[in-house]
Amino acid sequence: MTVNHASELTKDYFIAYLKLIMNSREYTLIQAKEFAFDFFFKGDMDRYGTSTWLQFEKAIKEIDKIMCEMEVCS
Repeated sequence: MTVNHASELTKDYFIAYLKLIMNSREYTLIQAKEFAFDFFFKGDMDRYGTSTWLQFEKAIKEIDKIMCEMEVCS
């Protein structure tokens, strides 16, 4: 996925990105989060700015909520 460094990435962008990681690599949400942090953010939560990081965190929370509603969470 191409990233424009000048704009804030959205929660929906990260939902799609995390789902792609989870589906293609058969990762859990935790594994996908770790992969995205290492690969996308290069281990730096400020790499794309605070707003983008907050959108990433919102996406994780939303996916987790959806998974819990589907009774997939523990």
